[in-house]
Amino acid sequence: MALSDADVQKQIKHMMAFIEQEANEKAEEIDAKAEEEFNIEKGRLVQTQRLKIMEYYEKKEKQIEQQKKIQMSNLMNQARLKVLKARDDMISDLLNDARQRLANVARDPSRYAALMDGLVLQGFYQFLEPKVTIRCRKQDVGIVQAAVQKNIPIYKAAVKDNLEVRIDQENFLSPEVSGGIELYNADGKIKVSNTLESRLDLIAQQMMPEIRVALFGANQNRKFMD
Repeated sequence: MALSDADVQKQIKHMMAFIEQEANEKAEEIDAKAEEEFNIEKGRLVQTQRLKIMEYYEKKEKQIEQQKKIQMSNLMNQARLKVLKARDDMISDLLNDARQRLANVARDPSRYAALMDGLVLQGFYQFLEPKVTIRCRKQDVGIVQAAVQKNIPIYKAAVKDNLEVRIDQENFLSPEVSGGIELYNADGKIKVSNTLESRLDLIAQQMMPEIRVALFGANQNRKFMD
């Protein structure tokens, strides 16, 4: 049975409506899929950027923390250096005060004579040579001569050897020296300084650990004592 034009048009419309519906559904499916993929990609990008931002600020935080530690370490080192400098300055002031008081030793004749005896005899023992030259302050020539005459026999009895001593009366110690003597061997190449200043420096060096403990207390971080 042949279809009329009206039936054909009706079927065509029906097919077109079906195709259009399928197309719309497919388009909606594609849109939904695209929206889902977009949301997934957007979420992935957001998460990636969030992680990057977190990583960036975490790195910055670590850098700041490291800078704070370095700065704190520098400040502590500077503080330690200031403390050490203040302590060194205090010890220097103490030694300078002691040097200024050395002049008082030579003002006491009996005390200075006894000290000169010890300095002269010690110098003899340090050289252990047959000829020694002594240099002193100009005003101390007499006291040095007395000390030499007194201690030559003591030295000879101890070492069983002769000793010739010359007091240099052309080259004297500086007037700034508080007292004491310098001793030279025969050719003048070896010197022993037994001035009051040199003895003070030697004693200060030997007693520096005790001086520091007396002034600042024991160092808790120090394991060994000199």
